[in-house]
Amino acid sequence: MKSILKSIFERCLALLGLIITFPILIIVIIIGLFDTGSPVFIQERVGRNKKPFKLIKFRTMSVETKSVASHLASPASITRFGSFLRKTKIDELPQLINVLKGEMSFVGPRPNLFNQVELIKERHIRGVYSVKPGITGLAQINTIDMSTPELLAQTDQKMIEGLSIKKYFIYIIKTVIGNGSGDRVK
Repeated sequence: MKSILKSIFERCLALLGLIITFPILIIVIIIGLFDTGSPVFIQERVGRNKKPFKLIKFRTMSVETKSVASHLASPASITRFGSFLRKTKIDELPQLINVLKGEMSFVGPRPNLFNQVELIKERHIRGVYSVKPGITGLAQINTIDMSTPELLAQTDQKMIEGLSIKKYFIYIIKTVIGNGSGDRVK
């Protein structure tokens, strides 16, 4: 019952967020068309129970950038507009669609790529894939990214085991006010 209420709450909140941010989404799409020619970025990621889903974000890197974890991408591949989107976290707004579809949560472990074998192994051992991936979480507000798979998986496990309503909202608020940087290009 608790998870059904959480899912309904998150989907309603995601819909409200999409409605409120609709003008921003349209502006970013228009500017993104001029920036990269392809403003929306869709990539297959590992979801709950290791099921694939299509993560939706605004494109922050050139179209030719290889599909690798952010920490492995070249800083030169980030466009100027993309840099702004990353700093403001506006690039994450389309993930509200993933939340609305029930593929993601607002708070949970960041979804990784299927080619991140070491991270998948570490997360599997710790039961991290038993929950939906999230837009933000404990690792993101503490600037722990996917370049340290064991630490990230441990942090994800700690978050999952200790997640309360209070912590849920603290993680969201800290993300909105700019704590942490999550997955970043180094």
